[in-house]
Amino acid sequence: MNTTQQPVKAYIKKNIGLKKISSKWVLGILAILLLLATWISIALGAVTIPLDHTLAILFQTFGWDVSEVKNSHNLIVQNIRLPRVLTAILAGWILAISGMVMQGLFQNALASPYVLGIASGASAGAAAVIVLGMQSSLGGFALSLGAFAGGTLVVLIVYRLARFRKGQHFSYTLILSGVALGALFSAVTTFLIFLSGEQMREIIFWIMGNLGRSNWSYLPWFAPVTLICTVILGFYMRDLNALSLGESGAQHLGINPKSMHRVLLALVTLMTSLAVSVAGTIGFIGLITPHAMRLLVGPDHRILLPASALAGAIFLLASDTLARTIFTPVELPVGVLTAFTGAPFFIFLLMMRREGGLG
Repeated sequence: MNTTQQPVKAYIKKNIGLKKISSKWVLGILAILLLLATWISIALGAVTIPLDHTLAILFQTFGWDVSEVKNSHNLIVQNIRLPRVLTAILAGWILAISGMVMQGLFQNALASPYVLGIASGASAGAAAVIVLGMQSSLGGFALSLGAFAGGTLVVLIVYRLARFRKGQHFSYTLILSGVALGALFSAVTTFLIFLSGEQMREIIFWIMGNLGRSNWSYLPWFAPVTLICTVILGFYMRDLNALSLGESGAQHLGINPKSMHRVLLALVTLMTSLAVSVAGTIGFIGLITPHAMRLLVGPDHRILLPASALAGAIFLLASDTLARTIFTPVELPVGVLTAFTGAPFFIFLLMMRREGGLG
């Protein structure tokens, strides 16, 4: 890694260098927005909790006076909303940086975390768990385990198929294999829905994205995995910048593109499968968020990584807050809202690029 840092650094500085002050401002504003969104999201819901009471509950361990806070508000925040908010932050964080990595690896702005069929495999795995009634025997983790197993299985098959093609066509074979396997597992999910009977609503609601299952039992493993994967990705951001020169150019800088593909694809598979297993299939976050952040901070992946992570967390957190409050007491699937907001924004980006308004 050390032998490539100077050439990569020189290339970034010359070709895609950024104004550090503006990038720092963007990251700072995103961090503040995430804190504000967290505070507001915890306060809003079927039962609205005053903002000062919400702060008192969150920081009562630091000596805040909570004598005026209702016990019911305390229970709602600590047992229901806080774990859901934290899960939304982590899931949005993961999906955004996974999309950023996939776009960088394939040099394709249309790549997303689901391009290899992970979402279809995870949906089929979760649907199989529901139809087979495994939740009653394996407990609350059955759905997450089934989704994770399905997503991982699809990527293993896709990667195995892509290994038969050597050279520069590896990425294209990988994407085409993902599309084919995604269609196959989507058909499997449809067949399981046909067999589900009374469980059809639960499967469909989960496929459209749902954070209603969030609880404290997910966070002890979800949060550390998110942190560890993000740190590991951080060490590969210089190499991902060098990949913008093309695979041959990256090789001249001492980087092994195939090895980097394997490591980053493994990390993206792990992260995306975990996010889908907890929150269901939530689209457009991994596709739109890196686009928007690239317009603000530029193409340097060292800056794009934290910017996408923060923006993805804000996007999903805001969408989930609207999903559970806009039609109270009925809860809207969060994937519906992300599609309603993400699709028009994506169309706007395409129109701007067609007119030459965006670089």
